[in-house]
Amino acid sequence: MAQWERNPIANYPCPMPNARCPIQNLKSKIIMSESAIQLLETGVAVYNRSHWGRIKVSDGDRLRFLHNQSTNDFESLKPGQGCDTVFVTSTARTIDLASAYVTDDAVLLLVSPNRREYLMQWLDKYIFFADKVQLTDLTDETVTFSLLGSQSNAIIEKLGASEIIGKPYGSHIQIPNLNEETGNIIAVGSGLATPGYTLILNANHKEKIWSQIIGSGAVEIKDNDWETLRILQGRPKPESELTDDYNPLEVGLWQTVSFDKGCYIGQETIARLNTYKGVKQNLWGISLNSFVEPGTVITANDEKVGKLTSCTQDGDNYFGLGYIRTKAGGVGLKIKLGETQGEVVSIPFVTHEYPNSEQ
Repeated sequence: MAQWERNPIANYPCPMPNARCPIQNLKSKIIMSESAIQLLETGVAVYNRSHWGRIKVSDGDRLRFLHNQSTNDFESLKPGQGCDTVFVTSTARTIDLASAYVTDDAVLLLVSPNRREYLMQWLDKYIFFADKVQLTDLTDETVTFSLLGSQSNAIIEKLGASEIIGKPYGSHIQIPNLNEETGNIIAVGSGLATPGYTLILNANHKEKIWSQIIGSGAVEIKDNDWETLRILQGRPKPESELTDDYNPLEVGLWQTVSFDKGCYIGQETIARLNTYKGVKQNLWGISLNSFVEPGTVITANDEKVGKLTSCTQDGDNYFGLGYIRTKAGGVGLKIKLGETQGEVVSIPFVTHEYPNSEQ
Protein backbone atom coordinates (compact mmCIF):
# COMPACT_ATOMS: atom_id res chain seq x y z
CA MET A 1 0.00 0.00 0.00
CA ALA A 2 1.80 3.11 -1.24
CA GLN A 3 1.43 6.05 1.11
CA TRP A 4 2.43 9.68 1.24
CA GLU A 5 2.67 11.95 4.24
CA ARG A 6 -0.33 14.20 4.69
CA ASN A 7 -0.40 17.20 2.37
CA PRO A 8 1.54 19.74 4.49
CA ILE A 9 -0.79 22.61 3.61
CA ALA A 10 -3.86 20.78 4.88
CA ASN A 11 -5.19 22.89 7.73
CA TYR A 12 -8.84 23.06 8.80
CA PRO A 13 -8.91 25.98 11.24
CA CYS A 14 -11.26 26.06 14.18
CA PRO A 15 -14.55 27.82 13.47
CA MET A 16 -14.48 29.77 16.72
CA PRO A 17 -11.60 32.09 17.66
CA ASN A 18 -11.28 30.57 21.15
CA ALA A 19 -11.88 26.96 20.14
CA ARG A 20 -9.37 24.14 19.99
CA CYS A 21 -7.54 23.64 16.68
CA PRO A 22 -7.12 19.87 16.36
CA ILE A 23 -6.12 19.92 12.71
CA GLN A 24 -3.04 22.10 12.95
CA ASN A 25 0.24 20.17 13.06
CA LEU A 26 -1.60 16.86 12.77
CA LYS A 27 0.68 14.12 11.49
CA SER A 28 -1.30 11.68 9.38
CA LYS A 29 -1.02 9.65 6.22
CA ILE A 30 -3.30 9.93 3.25
CA ILE A 31 -3.12 8.53 -0.24
CA MET A 32 -3.07 11.16 -2.97
CA SER A 33 -1.76 11.26 -6.54
CA GLU A 34 1.32 13.36 -7.26
CA SER A 35 -0.70 15.59 -9.59
CA ALA A 36 -3.24 16.37 -6.87
CA ILE A 37 -0.50 17.10 -4.34
CA GLN A 38 1.22 19.40 -6.79
CA LEU A 39 -1.98 21.28 -7.58
CA LEU A 40 -2.84 21.89 -3.93
CA GLU A 41 0.74 22.64 -2.85
CA THR A 42 1.86 24.86 -5.71
CA GLY A 43 -1.34 26.07 -7.36
CA VAL A 44 -5.03 26.57 -6.79
CA ALA A 45 -8.11 24.56 -7.68
CA VAL A 46 -11.66 25.87 -7.98
CA TYR A 47 -14.77 23.76 -7.45
CA ASN A 48 -18.27 24.85 -8.40
CA ARG A 49 -20.43 24.01 -5.36
CA SER A 50 -23.56 25.69 -6.69
CA HIS A 51 -25.52 22.45 -6.27
CA TRP A 52 -25.04 22.81 -2.49
CA GLY A 53 -27.93 24.39 -0.62
CA ARG A 54 -27.94 28.01 0.56
CA ILE A 55 -30.48 28.99 3.21
CA LYS A 56 -30.91 32.51 4.57
CA VAL A 57 -32.07 32.76 8.18
CA SER A 58 -33.26 36.29 8.95
CA ASP A 59 -35.27 38.46 11.36
CA GLY A 60 -34.63 39.39 14.97
CA ASP A 61 -34.32 35.96 16.59
CA ARG A 62 -32.08 34.40 13.92
CA LEU A 63 -28.97 33.93 16.09
CA ARG A 64 -30.88 32.63 19.10
CA PHE A 65 -32.80 30.26 16.85
CA LEU A 66 -29.70 28.72 15.25
CA HIS A 67 -27.99 28.69 18.65
CA ASN A 68 -30.79 26.42 19.88
CA GLN A 69 -31.01 24.24 16.77
CA SER A 70 -27.40 23.21 16.22
CA THR A 71 -24.17 22.42 18.03
CA ASN A 72 -22.07 25.60 17.80
CA ASP A 73 -22.22 28.92 19.63
CA PHE A 74 -24.08 31.43 17.45
CA GLU A 75 -24.86 34.03 20.08
CA SER A 76 -21.18 34.95 20.36
CA LEU A 77 -20.81 35.58 16.62
CA LYS A 78 -20.72 39.07 15.11
CA PRO A 79 -21.35 40.18 11.52
CA GLY A 80 -18.37 39.17 9.41
CA GLN A 81 -17.75 36.01 11.45
CA GLY A 82 -18.78 32.43 10.77
CA CYS A 83 -18.50 28.86 11.96
CA ASP A 84 -19.22 25.26 11.08
CA THR A 85 -22.08 23.64 12.95
CA VAL A 86 -23.85 20.28 13.01
CA PHE A 87 -27.60 19.86 12.86
CA VAL A 88 -28.60 16.86 14.95
CA THR A 89 -31.73 15.05 16.04
CA SER A 90 -33.09 15.11 19.59
CA THR A 91 -30.93 12.05 20.30
CA ALA A 92 -27.85 13.78 18.81
CA ARG A 93 -27.78 11.77 15.60
CA THR A 94 -26.20 13.68 12.73
CA ILE A 95 -28.25 15.36 10.00
CA ASP A 96 -25.72 17.63 8.29
CA LEU A 97 -22.49 19.56 8.70
CA ALA A 98 -23.15 23.16 7.61
CA SER A 99 -21.13 26.36 7.30
CA ALA A 100 -22.74 29.52 8.66
CA TYR A 101 -21.88 33.13 7.84
CA VAL A 102 -23.28 35.96 9.96
CA THR A 103 -24.10 39.21 8.13
CA ASP A 104 -25.67 42.43 9.40
CA ASP A 105 -29.22 41.21 8.84
CA ALA A 106 -29.08 37.43 8.31
CA VAL A 107 -27.18 34.18 8.64
CA LEU A 108 -26.27 32.34 5.44
CA LEU A 109 -26.14 28.56 5.76
CA LEU A 110 -24.22 26.46 3.23
CA VAL A 111 -25.62 22.94 3.50
CA SER A 112 -25.07 19.62 1.74
CA PRO A 113 -26.86 19.12 -1.60
CA ASN A 114 -29.05 16.31 -0.33
CA ARG A 115 -30.01 18.13 2.88
CA ARG A 116 -31.33 21.41 1.48
CA GLU A 117 -35.04 20.58 1.36
CA TYR A 118 -34.90 18.45 4.49
CA LEU A 119 -33.33 21.23 6.56
CA MET A 120 -35.79 23.83 5.26
CA GLN A 121 -38.64 21.65 6.54
CA TRP A 122 -36.86 20.55 9.70
CA LEU A 123 -35.95 24.09 10.76
CA ASP A 124 -39.40 25.40 9.90
CA LYS A 125 -41.11 23.03 12.31
CA TYR A 126 -39.11 24.54 15.20
CA ILE A 127 -40.23 28.10 14.44
CA PHE A 128 -43.01 28.91 16.89
CA PHE A 129 -45.61 31.65 16.77
CA ALA A 130 -43.66 34.22 18.78
CA ASP A 131 -40.33 33.57 17.05
CA LYS A 132 -39.02 36.27 14.76
CA VAL A 133 -37.36 33.97 12.24
CA GLN A 134 -37.65 33.79 8.47
CA LEU A 135 -36.23 31.01 6.28
CA THR A 136 -35.47 31.68 2.61
CA ASP A 137 -34.04 29.15 0.16
CA LEU A 138 -31.50 31.11 -1.92
CA THR A 139 -30.09 28.11 -3.77
CA ASP A 140 -31.60 28.85 -7.17
CA GLU A 141 -30.64 32.53 -7.16
CA THR A 142 -27.07 32.19 -5.85
CA VAL A 143 -23.93 30.20 -6.68
CA THR A 144 -20.98 28.92 -4.63
CA PHE A 145 -17.34 28.46 -5.64
CA SER A 146 -14.56 27.09 -3.43
CA LEU A 147 -10.87 27.87 -3.94
CA LEU A 148 -8.39 25.28 -2.65
CA GLY A 149 -4.61 25.37 -2.51
CA SER A 150 -1.51 27.31 -1.56
CA GLN A 151 -2.04 29.99 -4.21
CA SER A 152 -5.62 30.80 -3.21
CA ASN A 153 -4.44 34.08 -1.70
CA ALA A 154 -3.24 35.25 -5.11
CA ILE A 155 -6.72 34.74 -6.56
CA ILE A 156 -8.30 36.60 -3.66
CA GLU A 157 -5.93 39.52 -4.20
CA LYS A 158 -6.89 39.70 -7.86
CA LEU A 159 -10.55 39.81 -6.83
CA GLY A 160 -9.72 42.84 -4.70
CA ALA A 161 -10.43 41.08 -1.40
CA SER A 162 -6.94 40.97 0.13
CA GLU A 163 -8.25 42.23 3.49
CA ILE A 164 -9.73 38.76 4.16
CA ILE A 165 -6.31 37.07 3.93
CA GLY A 166 -5.09 35.86 7.32
CA LYS A 167 -8.47 36.21 9.01
CA PRO A 168 -9.88 33.41 11.22
CA TYR A 169 -11.85 30.55 9.73
CA GLY A 170 -15.38 31.58 8.76
CA SER A 171 -14.52 35.27 8.52
CA HIS A 172 -16.06 36.88 5.44
CA ILE A 173 -16.40 40.17 3.60
CA GLN A 174 -18.49 41.51 0.75
CA ILE A 175 -17.03 40.76 -2.68
CA PRO A 176 -15.63 44.09 -3.90
CA ASN A 177 -17.31 45.80 -6.84
CA LEU A 178 -20.51 43.79 -6.51
CA ASN A 179 -23.83 45.01 -5.21
CA GLU A 180 -24.23 44.54 -1.47
CA GLU A 181 -26.91 41.92 -1.91
CA THR A 182 -27.32 39.07 0.54
CA GLY A 183 -24.95 36.38 -0.64
CA ASN A 184 -22.09 38.27 -2.27
CA ILE A 185 -19.38 37.20 0.17
CA ILE A 186 -15.89 35.71 0.25
CA ALA A 187 -15.27 33.54 3.33
CA VAL A 188 -12.15 31.95 4.79
CA GLY A 189 -12.27 28.15 4.39
CA SER A 190 -12.43 25.82 1.40
CA GLY A 191 -14.92 23.28 2.76
CA LEU A 192 -12.10 20.75 3.14
CA ALA A 193 -8.97 20.57 5.30
CA THR A 194 -6.99 22.32 2.58
CA PRO A 195 -6.65 26.11 3.04
CA GLY A 196 -8.76 28.22 0.73
CA TYR A 197 -11.86 30.36 0.40
CA THR A 198 -15.55 29.99 -0.36
CA LEU A 199 -17.48 32.50 -2.45
CA ILE A 200 -21.25 32.84 -2.32
CA LEU A 201 -22.68 35.28 -4.85
CA ASN A 202 -25.81 36.23 -6.70
CA ALA A 203 -26.24 34.09 -9.81
CA ASN A 204 -26.12 37.08 -12.15
CA HIS A 205 -22.44 37.56 -11.20
CA LYS A 206 -21.54 33.91 -11.88
CA GLU A 207 -19.91 34.24 -15.30
CA LYS A 208 -17.95 37.37 -14.38
CA ILE A 209 -16.43 35.97 -11.19
CA TRP A 210 -15.85 32.49 -12.64
CA SER A 211 -13.99 33.98 -15.61
CA GLN A 212 -11.84 36.07 -13.27
CA ILE A 213 -10.96 33.02 -11.18
CA ILE A 214 -10.06 30.83 -14.17
CA GLY A 215 -8.27 33.72 -15.86
CA SER A 216 -6.14 34.15 -12.73
CA GLY A 217 -4.81 30.60 -13.03
CA ALA A 218 -7.18 28.41 -11.03
CA VAL A 219 -7.77 24.88 -12.34
CA GLU A 220 -11.34 23.59 -12.22
CA ILE A 221 -11.95 20.30 -10.44
CA LYS A 222 -15.07 18.21 -10.99
CA ASP A 223 -17.43 16.34 -8.69
CA ASN A 224 -15.36 13.14 -8.71
CA ASP A 225 -12.21 15.10 -7.78
CA TRP A 226 -14.00 16.76 -4.85
CA GLU A 227 -15.35 13.39 -3.73
CA THR A 228 -11.86 11.90 -3.79
CA LEU A 229 -10.43 14.83 -1.81
CA ARG A 230 -13.37 14.66 0.60
CA ILE A 231 -12.61 11.04 1.40
CA LEU A 232 -8.82 11.53 1.55
CA GLN A 233 -9.20 14.42 3.99
CA GLY A 234 -12.10 12.93 5.96
CA ARG A 235 -14.93 15.41 5.48
CA PRO A 236 -18.08 13.48 6.47
CA LYS A 237 -21.05 13.38 4.09
CA PRO A 238 -24.76 12.82 4.77
CA GLU A 239 -25.93 9.26 4.09
CA SER A 240 -22.33 8.05 4.34
CA GLU A 241 -20.66 9.28 7.54
CA LEU A 242 -23.52 11.48 8.75
CA THR A 243 -26.50 9.24 9.50
CA ASP A 244 -28.85 8.19 12.28
CA ASP A 245 -26.13 5.77 13.43
CA TYR A 246 -23.59 8.39 14.50
CA ASN A 247 -23.28 11.49 16.69
CA PRO A 248 -20.92 14.47 16.10
CA LEU A 249 -18.34 13.29 18.64
CA GLU A 250 -18.07 9.89 16.98
CA VAL A 251 -17.62 11.65 13.65
CA GLY A 252 -14.82 13.70 15.19
CA LEU A 253 -16.45 17.12 14.70
CA TRP A 254 -15.48 18.38 18.16
CA GLN A 255 -14.52 21.77 16.72
CA THR A 256 -18.19 22.36 15.80
CA VAL A 257 -19.54 21.68 19.30
CA SER A 258 -19.86 24.21 22.11
CA PHE A 259 -19.95 22.64 25.57
CA ASP A 260 -20.61 25.95 27.30
CA LYS A 261 -23.65 27.42 25.58
CA GLY A 262 -26.43 25.58 27.38
CA CYS A 263 -29.45 23.76 26.05
CA TYR A 264 -29.96 22.93 22.38
CA ILE A 265 -31.39 20.03 20.41
CA GLY A 266 -29.33 16.91 21.23
CA GLN A 267 -27.29 18.72 23.91
CA GLU A 268 -28.00 16.29 26.74
CA THR A 269 -26.67 13.28 24.85
CA ILE A 270 -23.58 15.10 23.58
CA ALA A 271 -22.76 16.54 27.01
CA ARG A 272 -23.08 13.10 28.63
CA LEU A 273 -20.76 11.51 26.06
CA ASN A 274 -18.16 14.19 26.74
CA THR A 275 -18.49 14.16 30.54
CA TYR A 276 -18.22 10.39 30.86
CA LYS A 277 -15.90 9.89 27.88
CA GLY A 278 -18.50 7.65 26.34
CA VAL A 279 -17.61 7.82 22.64
CA LYS A 280 -17.75 4.17 21.56
CA GLN A 281 -16.60 4.49 17.94
CA ASN A 282 -14.59 6.92 15.83
CA LEU A 283 -14.33 7.87 12.17
CA TRP A 284 -10.92 7.05 10.70
CA GLY A 285 -9.16 6.93 7.38
CA ILE A 286 -8.32 3.48 6.05
CA SER A 287 -5.44 2.70 3.69
CA LEU A 288 -6.52 -0.24 1.49
CA ASN A 289 -4.91 -2.58 -1.03
CA SER A 290 -8.04 -2.81 -3.21
CA PHE A 291 -11.42 -1.17 -3.66
CA VAL A 292 -14.06 -2.12 -1.08
CA GLU A 293 -17.78 -1.41 -1.25
CA PRO A 294 -19.09 0.98 1.41
CA GLY A 295 -21.07 -0.89 4.03
CA THR A 296 -18.51 -3.70 4.24
CA VAL A 297 -17.84 -4.97 7.76
CA ILE A 298 -14.41 -4.19 9.21
CA THR A 299 -12.71 -6.87 11.30
CA ALA A 300 -9.58 -7.05 13.44
CA ASN A 301 -8.28 -10.37 14.73
CA ASP A 302 -11.43 -12.01 13.31
CA GLU A 303 -13.67 -9.76 15.41
CA LYS A 304 -16.09 -7.21 13.96
CA VAL A 305 -14.88 -3.74 14.90
CA GLY A 306 -16.65 -1.40 12.50
CA LYS A 307 -18.01 -0.55 9.06
CA LEU A 308 -16.68 1.14 5.92
CA THR A 309 -18.64 4.24 4.91
CA SER A 310 -16.81 5.59 1.83
CA CYS A 311 -14.09 4.40 -0.55
CA THR A 312 -12.17 5.92 -3.43
CA GLN A 313 -9.45 4.98 -5.88
CA ASP A 314 -6.71 7.49 -6.61
CA GLY A 315 -4.34 6.18 -9.23
CA ASP A 316 -3.10 2.79 -8.07
CA ASN A 317 -4.09 3.47 -4.48
CA TYR A 318 -7.27 2.99 -2.48
CA PHE A 319 -8.53 4.84 0.53
CA GLY A 320 -11.64 4.64 2.65
CA LEU A 321 -13.44 6.12 5.62
CA GLY A 322 -14.96 3.97 8.29
CA TYR A 323 -16.08 3.80 11.89
CA ILE A 324 -13.92 1.73 14.26
CA ARG A 325 -14.84 0.76 17.82
CA THR A 326 -12.83 2.88 20.25
CA LYS A 327 -11.64 -0.14 22.23
CA ALA A 328 -10.34 -1.81 19.06
CA GLY A 329 -7.67 0.85 18.55
CA GLY A 330 -6.81 3.67 16.21
CA VAL A 331 -3.91 4.72 14.00
CA GLY A 332 -1.81 1.73 12.95
CA LEU A 333 -4.51 -0.88 13.59
CA LYS A 334 -4.35 -3.68 10.99
CA ILE A 335 -7.79 -4.61 9.73
CA LYS A 336 -9.55 -6.68 7.10
CA LEU A 337 -12.58 -5.93 4.97
CA GLY A 338 -13.52 -9.24 3.43
CA GLU A 339 -10.35 -10.36 1.65
CA THR A 340 -8.90 -6.85 1.55
CA GLN A 341 -6.13 -5.75 3.90
CA GLY A 342 -6.26 -2.32 5.51
CA GLU A 343 -4.60 -0.05 8.03
CA VAL A 344 -6.18 2.71 10.10
CA VAL A 345 -4.70 6.19 9.50
CA SER A 346 -5.46 9.74 10.63
CA ILE A 347 -7.50 12.16 8.53
CA PRO A 348 -7.00 15.93 8.80
CA PHE A 349 -10.64 17.05 8.88
CA VAL A 350 -11.55 15.40 12.19
CA THR A 351 -10.11 14.88 15.66
CA HIS A 352 -10.74 12.34 18.41
CA GLU A 353 -9.31 14.13 21.44
CA TYR A 354 -11.56 15.06 24.33
CA PRO A 355 -11.37 18.75 25.29
CA ASN A 356 -9.30 19.74 28.31
CA SER A 357 -11.09 19.46 31.63
CA GLU A 358 -11.33 23.24 31.97
CA GLN A 359 -13.18 23.42 28.64
